[in-house]
Amino acid sequence: MSNDAVTLACVGAGYWGKNLVRIFDGLSGVRLKWVCDASEKVQAGMRQQYGDVEVTGELEQVLNDEEVEGVVLAVPAVGHFGAARQVLEADKHVYVEKPLTLSAAEAEELVALADQQGKVLMVGHLMVYHPAVQMLKGMVERGELGEIYYLYAQRVNLGIVRKDENALWSLAPHDISILLHLLDQEPDSVSARGECYLQEGIEDVVFASLHFADGKMAQVQVSWLDPHKVRKLTVVGSRKMAVFDDVESAEKVRVYDKAAEKAEYESYGDAITLRFGDVVIPHVDMVEPLKVECQHFVECMKEGKTPRSDGRDGLRVVRVLEAAQRSLMLDGAPVALG
Repeated sequence: MSNDAVTLACVGAGYWGKNLVRIFDGLSGVRLKWVCDASEKVQAGMRQQYGDVEVTGELEQVLNDEEVEGVVLAVPAVGHFGAARQVLEADKHVYVEKPLTLSAAEAEELVALADQQGKVLMVGHLMVYHPAVQMLKGMVERGELGEIYYLYAQRVNLGIVRKDENALWSLAPHDISILLHLLDQEPDSVSARGECYLQEGIEDVVFASLHFADGKMAQVQVSWLDPHKVRKLTVVGSRKMAVFDDVESAEKVRVYDKAAEKAEYESYGDAITLRFGDVVIPHVDMVEPLKVECQHFVECMKEGKTPRSDGRDGLRVVRVLEAAQRSLMLDGAPVALG
């Protein structure tokens, strides 16, 4: 690909898709040629706001345009697999909002098709592009927190109640993607419990537990039926502990110099001492994570690089979600990831 601007299309310009349209339209090195949405109301709004962009309700128009090199999909999750497959079969790069698909088998098919076509397949795991998460990743890799023992995440709010997916599939991809990114491994088993309070068959609240082969554990709590807005991740290590609070406007990360340490005494044998040190609030150089993510997609298209959140990363997250969903159906019984 040349160094000239890449030509893109955004498919889906509703609640979240409109943010992708905004970012890609403003990126240097990008020509946003098409916006596609089934809603005539959304189409009218896009025409009014983005006069230079062609607007349609037909995906085929976008796919038949040979100038379009990449397509950004922000359609309902149930349509991710079919639309992404069409884009790849049209020999175009594709960015898919989370979750990649609603089954591991479908995700595997997309990964294989992207490899076959030699195209970028990227998943919108927004949080792995968050500067605070990247700061935590650096701490983990450098061993600043020591050996990681366990992690837990909360993503709750009195928020949008979905009708086509439960809280697990709607909210948990964010936190699962962070956990797998920080630990750089998949769990060996997953268990989950949830309840449907507002709509039959659609869990409003889910508690999922992940166990890893090396003994690490992680828990994810998600709900759209809660009095508090919480977006928090806690990482507990053998040397230090860290908390990422995305609701905080400025102090996103706190590092606690606290630990429980084993000590050996000649007369008393093994003993455990508690250490309480300082709390450090490192400066996080904040940039909009969505802009970082979108720029990354364009760079990968131009330079032939593998995205940080590529199709295989999307597949890993879907595998965990699928196992958690199976556990929900089994009343919380652990489900192994083979």
